Amino acid sequence: MVHLSCSDFLPSFLLLRLTLLILLVSSKTKGLVKLPADVSVPAVFVFGDSVVDTGNNNNRTTSFARSNFPPYGRDFQGGIPTGRFSNGKVPSDLIVEELGIKELLPAYLKPNLQSSDLITGVCFASGGSGYDPLTSILESSMPLTGQVDLLKEYIGKLKELVGENRAKFILANSLFVVVAGSSDISNTYRTRSLLYDLPAYTDLLVNSASNFLTEINELGARRIAVFSAPPIGCLPFQRTVGGGIERRCAERPNNLAQLFNTKLSKEVDSLNRNFPNSRNVFINVYDPLLDIITNYQKYGYRVGDTGCCGTGRIEVAILCNSFDSSCPNVQDYVFWDSFHPTESVYKRLINPILQKYLYQFK
Repeated sequence: MVHLSCSDFLPSFLLLRLTLLILLVSSKTKGLVKLPADVSVPAVFVFGDSVVDTGNNNNRTTSFARSNFPPYGRDFQGGIPTGRFSNGKVPSDLIVEELGIKELLPAYLKPNLQSSDLITGVCFASGGSGYDPLTSILESSMPLTGQVDLLKEYIGKLKELVGENRAKFILANSLFVVVAGSSDISNTYRTRSLLYDLPAYTDLLVNSASNFLTEINELGARRIAVFSAPPIGCLPFQRTVGGGIERRCAERPNNLAQLFNTKLSKEVDSLNRNFPNSRNVFINVYDPLLDIITNYQKYGYRVGDTGCCGTGRIEVAILCNSFDSSCPNVQDYVFWDSFHPTESVYKRLINPILQKYLYQFK
C-alpha cells in the first residue's frame, strides 16, 4: 500500500504557506495587553534609532553606533550581545511580547532571519539614525530613507510568501512604530546650530518626519505610532556635557525636544486628514520617562542620573565595552549606559503606553 502525505497533493508554494501558517500560530506568545474589540495586530514593524534597533548595525563596522559586544546584552537571553542598546530587551521586543505576537522582534538584516519572522514583523531601525539626514551621515548609520528602501524590499518578499491580498491585509492591520529624534537633538544639533536656531531646526526635523510618514502611508501602512522625543537633556551624557557641576538636566536639549514634540504632534494630526483611512498616532514618551527620571526613588531605583556601564556619565556604544566595569545590580539604575534606559525602565513605559493608545488604532 502506498501512503500519501499532504505534500503529495499540495503544490510546493502552497505547502510553504501552510508551513509558515503553522509556525506563526505556534510561535505566538501570551499577550499581556488586552486589545480593543475588533482590533487584531498580526505584525509589528519598527523604524528609527538605537532605542529600538535590535541588531541592524552589527555589520556596520565603520559606525560608532554599535552594541554587539559585552557588556551589552548582559541580561539578555544567555547574556549574549545582539546589537540591542540595553542590558536586555528593548521597546521593539516588549511591544511584540505585550501584544502576544512573539517574544522578540528580529532585525531585518539578521543573517539567519526566518521566513516565519517576516510574516509577524521585523525591525528596520538603525542606531544613530534620525529625521535629520545629516545625523546618519555623522553616525555612519542607515538613514530613514534607507529603512524605507528595506521596507519596499520586505513587501516584495512578503507578497512572495503569502500572496498579494494577504500581504496587503498584514500591512494594513499591523502596527508601525517610529522612534527617532533623539540623535538629532543630542548630537547633530551641535553642528546645525551654526545655521539653525531652535525653531528652524525643529521645522527641519518635522518636515523630514512628515516626508517619511507620508511614504510609509503610501506603501500601505495604516496604523502608525509616532513616538515623541524623550527628555534628552536628562540623559546622563547630556547632564555631563551641559548640566553644570551639579549635572542637572540640560535645558537646551529639553527645550528643543519639547518644541519638536509640539510641532510633530500637530503634523501627525494633519497626516490623518491627508490619509483618512490611516491612524497616525502621536505617542508622548517625554512626560512618563521624565517622571521616572525625576522621581526614580518612587519607582524603586537608587540611581537616576548616571548609567550602569562604566562611570555612567559618558559611556555609550563602543565606549561602553568589556574594558569598563558595570554596576553589580542593574535593577538599581534608570539608565544602562549614558544614553539608553535599562530594560526595567522600558518595561515600565511600554505596557502603559500600549494600554493608553491602542484604542486610537481602531
